[in-house]
Amino acid sequence: MITAWARGLTRHRAGRLLAALAGIALAVALIAALGSFLTASKATMTQRALRSVAVDWQVQVQPAADPNTVLSLVRTTPATRAALPVGYAHTTGFAARVQGSTQTTGPGMALGLPDGYRALFPDAIRTLSGSPNGVLLAQQTASNLHAAPGDTIGIHFPGIGVRQVKVDGVVDLPQADSLFQTVGAPAQSQPTAPPDNVVLLPAGKFASLTHGATGVTTQIHVARDNAGLPSDPAAAFTSVTGAAHHLEARSSGTALVGNNVGAALDSARQDALYAQILFLFLGVPGAVLAAALTASVASAGGERRRQEQGLLRLRGLRPTQITALAGLEAALIGLAGGLAGLGIAALTGRLAFGAASFGASAGTFAVWYGIAFVLGVAVAAGAVLIPALRDLHTVTVADTRKEAGALSTRNPWWMRYGLDFLLLVCSWLIFRASSGNQYALVLAPEGVPSLSVSYWAFLGPALLWIGAALLVWRLTLLALTHGRPALARLARPLTATLAGTTAAVLARRRRPLARSVVLLALAVSFALSTAVFNATYKQQAEVDARLTNGADVTVTEPPGARIPPAAAGTLKVSGVRHVEPLQHRFAYVGSDLQDLYGVRPDTIAQATSLQDAYFAGGTAHQLMRKLAQRPDNLLVSVETVNDFQLSPGDTVNLRIQDARTKALRTVPFHYAGIAKEFPTAPKDSFFVANASYISKTTGSDAVGAFLLDTGGTHQKQIAAHLRHQLGTAATVTDLTQTRGTVGTSLTSVDLAGLTRIELAFAVLLAAGAGGLVLALGLAERRRTFAIATVLGATTRQLRGMVLTEALILAAAGLAGGALIGWALSEMLVKVLTGVFDPPPASLSVPGSYLVLTALAALIAVTAAALNGIRRAKRPPVEELRDL
Repeated sequence: MITAWARGLTRHRAGRLLAALAGIALAVALIAALGSFLTASKATMTQRALRSVAVDWQVQVQPAADPNTVLSLVRTTPATRAALPVGYAHTTGFAARVQGSTQTTGPGMALGLPDGYRALFPDAIRTLSGSPNGVLLAQQTASNLHAAPGDTIGIHFPGIGVRQVKVDGVVDLPQADSLFQTVGAPAQSQPTAPPDNVVLLPAGKFASLTHGATGVTTQIHVARDNAGLPSDPAAAFTSVTGAAHHLEARSSGTALVGNNVGAALDSARQDALYAQILFLFLGVPGAVLAAALTASVASAGGERRRQEQGLLRLRGLRPTQITALAGLEAALIGLAGGLAGLGIAALTGRLAFGAASFGASAGTFAVWYGIAFVLGVAVAAGAVLIPALRDLHTVTVADTRKEAGALSTRNPWWMRYGLDFLLLVCSWLIFRASSGNQYALVLAPEGVPSLSVSYWAFLGPALLWIGAALLVWRLTLLALTHGRPALARLARPLTATLAGTTAAVLARRRRPLARSVVLLALAVSFALSTAVFNATYKQQAEVDARLTNGADVTVTEPPGARIPPAAAGTLKVSGVRHVEPLQHRFAYVGSDLQDLYGVRPDTIAQATSLQDAYFAGGTAHQLMRKLAQRPDNLLVSVETVNDFQLSPGDTVNLRIQDARTKALRTVPFHYAGIAKEFPTAPKDSFFVANASYISKTTGSDAVGAFLLDTGGTHQKQIAAHLRHQLGTAATVTDLTQTRGTVGTSLTSVDLAGLTRIELAFAVLLAAGAGGLVLALGLAERRRTFAIATVLGATTRQLRGMVLTEALILAAAGLAGGALIGWALSEMLVKVLTGVFDPPPASLSVPGSYLVLTALAALIAVTAAALNGIRRAKRPPVEELRDL
């Protein structure tokens, strides 16, 4: 019996089975693809974090401890690949006599590097000129002393005086912040910047030069074997932190660990949590929608299934046998759909990422594929088996001969109790609470090594999605129930004299049609919200890179350099449209030292992007005009305004170094507005002022950086040309280089991968929701069309009936989806504000993709309508005989 039933299903109900199978396949493929991508992304974050560290550990040997003993202890620590001792000595200054003039600098540091250091830690030092070995000067120190390879400099050591050395090379220290960290000190007490003056010495020369000097310490620089770390950043962070604590415990207070690799993983684990949040926010709704599509497809054949069940019961089949037959259909759909979904996911991974596993390890890849398959089978059981069991216990054989719409005329319970309105109100309240002041989706409590997610914030978008769907359902039912005159007028151009009948049929079938409208609206809203979020994220990643770099290409002068604005002419090489000088000084407000940027208000916007969202108290154009009209006006960061309780127009006295006397001079400014962000500025406290006023009051027009506008093209080539032209005299950075370094590791993983997966499935879901359910609904109504034909309906009138239903479905579904998608996009971007840096001034709407999604839905609806029209043309006698 089971074999015959299965054969009959595949022969006579192939369309219905394939439609349900497609829904299951979409759900399984989406979960498998997103889950594998999430796991691979976390592993990539871990690897990127590990590669970003030049020295894994810096073990500080404590005073009175024996460095050799600590070195032996470090080398015997598990997973230690190599360890070398590095000497640190404070200097009181440097001096050099070059071309007849003597140059001096302030305090700095001297490091003693053992043989093999650069081979073991290749990313710690980058040679700019001269020899890679011997006495090496940091770039800024060489610039301050006007020294080059071959020159002799003097190093002032406390307690022993000056020692002369010959410079062999000039180098850059890419990770100077960690190299000169105060090991064991909390982050807030770390120096704000590494020392300006640094010299690197061979270990032997360092020992002889610093003999008898005070302030000499030793660090053990450690390279770790990180191959055995977990792929998840959070687990890897826990592992390396535990290893560092274990070493400190074994050292009995003789060593402190500066855990650089732990710091990198600490940042990556927060990004991994955001990646997980994006998976939940953007992926789970798609999977739920695919499951709902499957359930809707199954319910489209519910009336036929009830009739078949009634026939089986009349012929004497026991409930267990009927359950087995329903289970067979569910198994066919679940197993075949699950396998098809896994195949689609593997193909997606192969095409988009070059691997069916999306780059995940074999174990995690198999786990996610297994989870997706099990969920697919569960959805099939919920869509087919459970309704069959419910009908078996609640529907009589006589009821199975009635149309589904005749079984109940009462409104659903959620409509009677206003559940949709309640959900929308709760969504709004939760959204207001979760997006208020001091809100953070990812929580990092002080002193707690673990991170947590405020998952309750998910309720806002989730309740909005569900509540809006139910509201669309309610409005559609009301329109179809009480809008028959309007429906008749709408149908008259297509159905002529059958307009009233068409309106009556639509009113009678309001529940299946409302379900189809809601499904299409949810699919469109999923596509719209996902596309807008991803486009906005991409937009803000670009904004962040431009804010950090300043412009397409930026030439940064070393501190203390006296480069006039006229030097911009030498930088206007081929491909550069405009060069804008930007002053960078430091100023005291009270006892607080902050960055001060001097701009030319009339031309600054020609080289860099100034968005209105960067400012408060006026637009970017208005505030630049204020600086131009009154040169002593000042733009202040939000933090400074709050700290010093400033009001517009207040006088702000800044102490700035006078270039002529080298003493601090008090310069009055007037608070004119707030600068929340500014190109090249830090994210906390800074000032923006008129460059001419700063030059006049300090006696110097020296430029800190030049911002170059290249029209958004050829940044890499122009930057390379300028590096060759300027040598070590300045630092040249370009936007393409900054994009890969300023973003979080979440950005580095490339959200485009997640985007490609989600948006492709969103289009398929919109097409399926628009066409699949309509096609099956029309197929189940062949009896209605046959009877209408027998009663005298023409082909044109039948075509009009089908097109009217398709038109209502498309118009209501697309309109509802657009409204839900817009509201959901606004809420998602606000709730996920921690992902964006800086927060967006406006949402980015990818018009071409949204047009593609709408066209896909319209094409699917049209195709379903045309197929329904073709079936309606069959001879009514033949149709009724088959039925």
